Amino acid sequence: MEAAVKRGIKISGGVLFGIYVVGLIYFLFFAEGFGRTGEGLYRSCNLRPFQEIMRCVRYWKILGVEYVVLNLAGNVIGFMPFGMLLPVFARSVRRGWKVGILSFEISALVEISQLIFCVGSFDVDDMILNTLGGLLGYFLFFTMIRGVRTFKKGW
Repeated sequence: MEAAVKRGIKISGGVLFGIYVVGLIYFLFFAEGFGRTGEGLYRSCNLRPFQEIMRCVRYWKILGVEYVVLNLAGNVIGFMPFGMLLPVFARSVRRGWKVGILSFEISALVEISQLIFCVGSFDVDDMILNTLGGLLGYFLFFTMIRGVRTFKKGW
């Protein structure tokens, strides 16, 4: 029974991860509400770490709360499912440092793709925030697993 439950969880995690990836691709490359249409293509690039993050913190009143929350929290929250779901179906990625590296690599791939295809902008701060989101997701995964194991042993 235990093996069947584990296999079911692994399959469910894989399906959820697939749905998440499709949603993320749509949001990052095709969502019209976030400047992802073919109109007004531009190339923008920020290579200085924490430049955009500090701009959001300093000028939040001018930029607006919605923009700042979408930019900062959105990048973190957007990658949390990556860090939570990846270890569920990929046993080889059950270490925080591995999730961190993969979060950074996938984020870099996304940012470079946005630059190449003129969709959005390349921003090193997005990579920092996405990596943080992946790590926070892993922390939640790890915390839940630890809680389940503690519960099974009895308080």
